[in-house]
Amino acid sequence: MSDDKQRAVETAAYLRERIPSPPRIGFLAGTGLGDSAAFLDPSVVFDYADLPHFSRSTVQSHKGQLLLGEIAGRPVAAMLGRFHLYEGYSPQQVAFPIRVMQELGVRTLIVSNASGGLNPSFTPGDIMIIRDHINLTGENPLVGPNEDSWGIRFPDMRAAYDPDLAALAGKIADAADIPWQKGIYAGLKGPSLETPAEVRYLRTVGADAVGFSTVGETLAAVHAGMRVVGLSTITNVHNPDAPAPAALEEILEVAAGAAPRLAILVRSLMEAVRVD
Repeated sequence: MSDDKQRAVETAAYLRERIPSPPRIGFLAGTGLGDSAAFLDPSVVFDYADLPHFSRSTVQSHKGQLLLGEIAGRPVAAMLGRFHLYEGYSPQQVAFPIRVMQELGVRTLIVSNASGGLNPSFTPGDIMIIRDHINLTGENPLVGPNEDSWGIRFPDMRAAYDPDLAALAGKIADAADIPWQKGIYAGLKGPSLETPAEVRYLRTVGADAVGFSTVGETLAAVHAGMRVVGLSTITNVHNPDAPAPAALEEILEVAAGAAPRLAILVRSLMEAVRVD
């Protein structure tokens, strides 16, 4: 058993002793999106600092809490805050919560983030359902000896973001009059924001939105055999010909404004997905 596997097993055992039932659905709330889990009335709340082997969220608006409860009788785990490569964490540390969820039995992962729009047809506040991603971080949590009990050495990434879940998310958004888009997410390491030249490059290679998260967690989730749906809240739209500053406060404001709509979408997804 690898060290990463041992740590995940120990953290999962710690949680299993303290929760009413193991979760089957996982949710990661991104920057400024903590209120997107407000619909969950948790039976147990853990601070990351109290969980064995868990890292700490150091980014503003990431509460650093793990919530466990039920939605429509389905056990759910929601993370308010994640870990980023730019914080100095390794790819394995970034993906560690996914491994803990895997050990607990999570089979469906809903991952959200706040991202910058690259597609000029997007509007701040839109929710982009992720169709695919481009990993430009230079990192991958699967590098190193493969933990065979977690997944195969070379996981197939043709449908990393489950097409059926993406279609379901679109139908739910339409029914709730939630403005949404569909597109490709480019994952960078950060923390420096994109130059105008980088924005042009990202558009050229087919990206519709860009951010500093999500890719590592998705890679681990696909390796784990989970179904993944990705939801990006577009906080601003880049124009390389007329670049404008992107202040964190403004990004958080837009994300907070979109959080109630994201909450409706996430809750409805949790109520609709199969958990067998």
